[in-house]
Amino acid sequence: MVTTIKIPSKIEKLTEIERLIDSISETVNISSDIYANILVGVTEAVKNAIIHGNDLDPQKNVTIEYEVSQKYITFKITDLGEGFDYYSIPDPTLPENIEKEIGRGLFLMNCLSDEVVYNNAGNEVNLKFFIN
Repeated sequence: MVTTIKIPSKIEKLTEIERLIDSISETVNISSDIYANILVGVTEAVKNAIIHGNDLDPQKNVTIEYEVSQKYITFKITDLGEGFDYYSIPDPTLPENIEKEIGRGLFLMNCLSDEVVYNNAGNEVNLKFFIN
């Protein structure tokens, strides 16, 4: 069953996402490693949606849909922005980019999630985390 929540584009609303992940973790009883991956990956995605997608406009919501199965948890994070070309974001691990902040959140999402899929517009990301 897919559950949907919407939050206004305010950084302080990230605590609601943290509480959501805590609640899911308690219900599903996932390991602490997977919990940490989900917490960081999903909060990075939501933070990007709030800041870059919706430009911190509290009148614009970020939509978070999630589904828990026996094998995995998926999250779909959607903002109301124009999107971006995720292929054009520089690799933050390259020496010439190491001092730059751009791309670090995407890098973390890709490293911590088992699957990351963006829509063509670049205003929606799907994260999958295997729990068993």
